[in-house]
Amino acid sequence: MKNFLLLLLVPFFLLSCSSKHQSEEIVISTNQWIGYTPLYYAYEKGYLQDLNIKIINSVSLAEAADIYRVGQANMVTTTQHEYNALREDTHDIVPVILLDRSNGGDMVLSNRTIEELKKSKKIYAYLEVDSINQEILKDFITNNNMDIDKLVIINKDQEQIQEVNFKKLINKDLLIVTYTPYDVALVAQGFQEIASTKNIDSIIVIDALCSTTELRKNEEKRLLRLKKALDRSIDDIKQNPRKAYKIVAKYLSNIPYDEFSSSLQSIKWINKPSDELLEFIDKYHYTKETILK
Repeated sequence: MKNFLLLLLVPFFLLSCSSKHQSEEIVISTNQWIGYTPLYYAYEKGYLQDLNIKIINSVSLAEAADIYRVGQANMVTTTQHEYNALREDTHDIVPVILLDRSNGGDMVLSNRTIEELKKSKKIYAYLEVDSINQEILKDFITNNNMDIDKLVIINKDQEQIQEVNFKKLINKDLLIVTYTPYDVALVAQGFQEIASTKNIDSIIVIDALCSTTELRKNEEKRLLRLKKALDRSIDDIKQNPRKAYKIVAKYLSNIPYDEFSSSLQSIKWINKPSDELLEFIDKYHYTKETILK
């Protein structure tokens, strides 16, 4: 009888162990950016909860990367800048799902024209230094033959930039590197867009969802289900942006619908990458071997 009971219990314990392994929580670190809307949408619709996946939303690219860096998340959304910084730092990150390419969603704002900035003796530049903002600023300065030495770099995350009282700085030459949706409030304060990823040909910003190498290896089936959930979310967003807006607006500082709609035009979804694109982004170390198609 004991042997019979043991035979009955062994499959139960094996099933329990297997279920426990499958139910281990996946944590995604992300930040406010129009290109990450599918993540917010999938979470609010319950698609991620079905996969036991949660998201941690932060105010900056650097903060999202730091959450991953210290082990509080095992997946993270990145541009190639944060991805390569993490790759050099932790040696344990791989691209899993491509999301979007910025097509004007990253921009340079100023209270002066480019010609006025060229003549300026001192420019106060606000940006997240440890992010793709840094590369965009460098390319902007290079493309416009401006003297980098006259820049006064002020390192603030996008939420901190929003809190600056720029009315008191109206007499200074200001430059802000930012991205959607943070640009909306800044434009409302009188700043004008003077460059973006739509017209800076020398820089391409690619957003991807990345993970630890162990997670990519052990959870491929669940990650494929995650990709399907994100693909479904992107389709829903494209087909009914107004409905999607009502679901995700709180993740994007509750920007008006018109701004949300126009922001969607500032990116290109690349969740279904072509072979040519995969070959192209290899130079950013987004190796195609680990990217789910």
